[in-house]
Amino acid sequence: QVQLVESGGGSVQTGGSLRLSCAFSGRLADSYAMGWFRQAPGKEREFVAAISWSGTATEYADSVKGRFTISRDNAKRTVYLEMTNLEPEDTADYYCAAVRSASYWLAREVDDFGSWGQGTQVTVSS
Repeated sequence: QVQLVESGGGSVQTGGSLRLSCAFSGRLADSYAMGWFRQAPGKEREFVAAISWSGTATEYADSVKGRFTISRDNAKRTVYLEMTNLEPEDTADYYCAAVRSASYWLAREVDDFGSWGQGTQVTVSS
Protein backbone atom coordinates (compact mmCIF):
# COMPACT_ATOMS: atom_id res chain seq x y z
CA GLN A 1 0.00 0.00 0.00
CA VAL A 2 1.23 3.46 -0.92
CA GLN A 3 0.57 6.46 1.27
CA LEU A 4 0.27 9.88 -0.37
CA VAL A 5 0.16 13.39 1.07
CA GLU A 6 -0.43 16.42 -1.16
CA SER A 7 0.55 20.01 -0.46
CA GLY A 8 0.93 23.29 -2.31
CA GLY A 9 -2.62 24.22 -3.14
CA GLY A 10 -3.90 27.75 -2.75
CA SER A 11 -5.63 30.68 -4.41
CA VAL A 12 -4.22 32.52 -7.42
CA GLN A 13 -5.46 34.84 -10.11
CA THR A 14 -5.90 33.94 -13.75
CA GLY A 15 -2.52 33.50 -15.38
CA GLY A 16 -0.81 32.63 -12.12
CA SER A 17 1.21 29.55 -11.21
CA LEU A 18 1.28 26.95 -8.46
CA ARG A 19 3.36 23.87 -7.76
CA LEU A 20 1.71 20.92 -6.07
CA SER A 21 3.77 18.32 -4.26
CA CYS A 22 2.88 14.75 -3.35
CA ALA A 23 5.02 12.96 -0.79
CA PHE A 24 4.74 9.20 -1.16
CA SER A 25 5.74 6.39 1.14
CA GLY A 26 5.36 2.66 1.31
CA ARG A 27 7.24 -0.39 0.20
CA LEU A 28 8.22 -0.22 -3.48
CA ALA A 29 6.33 3.06 -3.90
CA ASP A 30 9.09 4.41 -6.12
CA SER A 31 8.32 1.55 -8.53
CA TYR A 32 4.77 2.75 -9.14
CA ALA A 33 3.49 5.10 -11.80
CA MET A 34 1.78 8.13 -10.29
CA GLY A 35 -0.90 10.50 -11.42
CA TRP A 36 -2.73 13.70 -10.63
CA PHE A 37 -6.50 13.99 -10.84
CA ARG A 38 -8.87 16.82 -10.04
CA GLN A 39 -12.48 17.16 -9.04
CA ALA A 40 -14.52 20.34 -9.26
CA PRO A 41 -17.73 20.80 -7.26
CA GLY A 42 -20.55 18.81 -8.82
CA LYS A 43 -18.29 17.14 -11.36
CA GLU A 44 -16.63 13.76 -11.65
CA ARG A 45 -12.98 13.22 -10.85
CA GLU A 46 -10.90 13.70 -14.00
CA PHE A 47 -7.43 12.77 -15.11
CA VAL A 48 -4.83 15.55 -15.25
CA ALA A 49 -1.41 13.97 -15.71
CA ALA A 50 0.56 10.78 -15.11
CA ILE A 51 4.20 9.80 -14.90
CA SER A 52 5.96 6.45 -15.12
CA TRP A 53 7.93 5.12 -12.18
CA SER A 54 11.20 6.19 -13.80
CA GLY A 55 9.94 9.61 -14.78
CA THR A 56 10.82 9.01 -18.42
CA ALA A 57 7.25 8.88 -19.69
CA THR A 58 4.41 11.30 -19.06
CA GLU A 59 0.85 11.77 -20.22
CA TYR A 60 -1.49 14.76 -19.96
CA ALA A 61 -5.13 15.62 -20.37
CA ASP A 62 -5.69 17.80 -23.44
CA SER A 63 -7.00 20.61 -21.24
CA VAL A 64 -3.66 21.05 -19.46
CA LYS A 65 -1.12 20.21 -22.17
CA GLY A 66 1.45 22.94 -22.51
CA ARG A 67 0.49 24.49 -19.17
CA PHE A 68 1.08 21.74 -16.59
CA THR A 69 4.18 19.63 -16.05
CA ILE A 70 4.38 16.47 -13.97
CA SER A 71 7.70 15.28 -12.59
CA ARG A 72 9.05 13.11 -9.81
CA ASP A 73 12.10 12.76 -7.63
CA ASN A 74 12.28 9.21 -6.33
CA ALA A 75 15.20 10.06 -4.05
CA LYS A 76 12.94 12.60 -2.31
CA ARG A 77 9.91 10.34 -2.76
CA THR A 78 7.93 13.23 -4.19
CA VAL A 79 5.80 13.81 -7.28
CA TYR A 80 5.22 17.35 -8.50
CA LEU A 81 2.65 19.10 -10.64
CA GLU A 82 3.84 22.46 -11.93
CA MET A 83 0.83 24.48 -13.07
CA THR A 84 1.25 27.66 -15.11
CA ASN A 85 -1.10 30.02 -16.92
CA LEU A 86 -3.90 28.92 -14.62
CA GLU A 87 -7.51 29.51 -15.62
CA PRO A 88 -10.71 29.63 -13.54
CA GLU A 89 -11.63 26.27 -15.12
CA ASP A 90 -8.67 24.74 -13.28
CA THR A 91 -10.37 25.38 -9.93
CA ALA A 92 -10.79 22.02 -8.19
CA ASP A 93 -9.52 19.72 -5.50
CA TYR A 94 -6.37 18.04 -6.79
CA TYR A 95 -5.51 14.48 -5.85
CA CYS A 96 -2.32 12.51 -6.15
CA ALA A 97 -2.67 8.81 -6.85
CA ALA A 98 -0.55 5.69 -7.29
CA VAL A 99 -1.40 2.88 -9.67
CA ARG A 100 -2.59 -0.46 -8.31
CA SER A 101 0.59 -2.35 -9.06
CA ALA A 102 4.07 -2.00 -10.51
CA SER A 103 2.84 -3.72 -13.68
CA TYR A 104 1.38 -0.42 -14.90
CA TRP A 105 3.76 1.66 -17.01
CA LEU A 106 1.30 4.57 -17.27
CA ALA A 107 -2.41 4.94 -16.60
CA ARG A 108 -5.14 7.56 -16.83
CA GLU A 109 -8.31 5.83 -15.66
CA VAL A 110 -9.48 6.36 -12.08
CA ASP A 111 -9.95 2.60 -11.62
CA ASP A 112 -6.29 1.94 -12.48
CA PHE A 113 -5.20 3.81 -9.35
CA GLY A 114 -5.42 2.12 -5.98
CA SER A 115 -3.99 4.65 -3.56
CA TRP A 116 -5.12 8.26 -3.16
CA GLY A 117 -4.11 11.29 -1.16
CA GLN A 118 -6.50 13.49 0.75
CA GLY A 119 -6.46 16.24 -1.86
CA THR A 120 -5.39 19.87 -1.95
CA GLN A 121 -7.58 22.75 -3.07
CA VAL A 122 -6.71 25.03 -5.98
CA THR A 123 -8.78 28.15 -6.62
CA VAL A 124 -8.21 30.38 -9.64
CA SER A 125 -10.05 33.69 -9.68
CA SER A 126 -10.67 35.87 -12.72
